[in-house]
Amino acid sequence: MKIILGLSGEIASGKGTTAKYLVENKEATSHRFSSALRDLNKRLYLEENRENLQKMSTAVREHFGQNILCKVIYQDVKKDENELIVIDGVRREQDLSELRRLKEFRLIYIEADLEKRFERIKQRDENSDDREKTLEEFKKDHEREAEKEIKKLKKKADFVINNNGSFEDLYKQIDKIIE
Repeated sequence: MKIILGLSGEIASGKGTTAKYLVENKEATSHRFSSALRDLNKRLYLEENRENLQKMSTAVREHFGQNILCKVIYQDVKKDENELIVIDGVRREQDLSELRRLKEFRLIYIEADLEKRFERIKQRDENSDDREKTLEEFKKDHEREAEKEIKKLKKKADFVINNNGSFEDLYKQIDKIIE
C-alpha cells in the first residue's frame, strides 16, 4: 500500500529534516514544491535566496495558474512507484485540496517555536541568505506571500508534530505516524 505524506510548517520547522529522515531511513522518495523554482533560479543564474524563490513562485503562478506548482508535484507523485512518498513544502489550501485527490495522501504539520526555528535557519545552508539573516529579517520572511497561508493548514492536518525537541524526539513522532 502506498503512503503519501505532505509536510507543512513554517520556515525551518523541520520539514526538510523530516523528509531526509524518511528518505534515509524508510526508503521514501521526496518531492519538493521548491524544486521547480530552484531549477528555474539556477537556469537563470539568479541567486538562490528566499526573496528570489518567492518572486519566481509569484511570477510562475501569476502567468500559469495559482496551482501550477501543485500540478507539477501531483504528476510527479502519480508517476512515483515508491511505497512511501514525501511531499515537502505544502503551503497553500488550494495545494492541499489538489493533493487530497490522492487517496493515500495525509498532511503532517510540523511546528516549532520562532526562536528555535531562527537558530536552525542560521545553521543550515539551504538559501544563500540564511546564515546572515537577523531575527527581524526572519520575522519579515513570515509576512511574505508564500508564507501567509501556512498556519491555516495546521487545522486541516491529519497529524501535528511538535518539533521543539531533539532529532530523536522528531523521529519518534514520525515513526509513530508511519506505523
